[in-house]
Amino acid sequence: MDFNVKRLATEAGLFLTRAVQFTEEKLWQSEKTNLDQDFENLTVRADCTKHWTEKILRQTEILLQPNPSARIEEFLYEKLDMKAPSRITNSELLGQHMEDAAKEFGLESPYGSTLVKVGECERRLGAVEKDFIQTADISFLSPLRNFLEGDCRIISKERRLLENLRLDLDACKTRVKKAKAAEAKVAVVPDFQETRPRNYVLSASASALWTEEVEKAEQELKTAQKEFDRQAEVTRLLLEGISCTHVNHLRCLHEFVEAQAAYYRQCHLHMQDLQEELRRCGSNSSQNAPPPSLPEPESVSSPVETLTIEEVQAPASGTRKAKVLYDYDAADCSELSLLADEIITVYTMPGMESDWLVGERGNQRGRVPVTYLELLS
Repeated sequence: MDFNVKRLATEAGLFLTRAVQFTEEKLWQSEKTNLDQDFENLTVRADCTKHWTEKILRQTEILLQPNPSARIEEFLYEKLDMKAPSRITNSELLGQHMEDAAKEFGLESPYGSTLVKVGECERRLGAVEKDFIQTADISFLSPLRNFLEGDCRIISKERRLLENLRLDLDACKTRVKKAKAAEAKVAVVPDFQETRPRNYVLSASASALWTEEVEKAEQELKTAQKEFDRQAEVTRLLLEGISCTHVNHLRCLHEFVEAQAAYYRQCHLHMQDLQEELRRCGSNSSQNAPPPSLPEPESVSSPVETLTIEEVQAPASGTRKAKVLYDYDAADCSELSLLADEIITVYTMPGMESDWLVGERGNQRGRVPVTYLELLS
């Protein structure tokens, strides 16, 4: 019990000494030991690395998981050292809704069958997204977290210790300076010719006492200087290790870019496969659908009936541009096959049905259904 009280009193006195020294430095009443410029540059670099690592880590977490509630839940599971439950991605949830809707609309209907195909693709996209999140967390986020929770904390701890030892060193310097000043003052021979009375008594014992105090203060100063130099070297080595940290983070950044590129590449392939599948389904449905009713021979002029390049000519006026909404495969040689999103020239011919137009693409002409077009102004 006595030991704990003694230790507590020593620590309290040390804290008070440091507080006094810190206050005097702020009030410009005491000198401060400054570190060399190289050390200061290393310190600034370490602080900059910590600051931007925290920002990059936080923003990457937002990129991988935009939902703040989900991020907080994952953080709590991590702090409790528990495995977070598997979470369904937004793409997987969308695919599930599409498949459920297809069951309600009918799997045999064109809309229902397309919903099933798109829903399956969304599920695959969700699975790819999960793999990407897991890979990014292991190869990129974990090293950043380890740096912030490991190296950064050790550096901060050693820097605080160095600052405390610096305050102790400057306090010792202040004590030495005061002791020497008092010793010099005591050593002055009194002027007995003065008529003004002095408020202190000069004696040999007082001079010896201050000499001993100076020697004690100088010994404490040497010890404080030695501890400070040793701690400064340890801290310097840790700060110089930031260069190795940058090299490690650079490698992790390359791995993150590779994982992200692979993720987008797989998503692109899945979407290409889906587009090709939907295009094939659209072609099959167009071929299986009954051909549109053609007008009677007497009601359609021969140029529109054959629609060959030699016989059909675009009118001088009345042509319009149209955007193709869906792919369309020509049923016969009188029709023009269409590709989605292309722009063609359309116009009407005398005697043609209202739901058909003449389409022109370069040297190709043919009948096109109006429902597959969006007329542009």
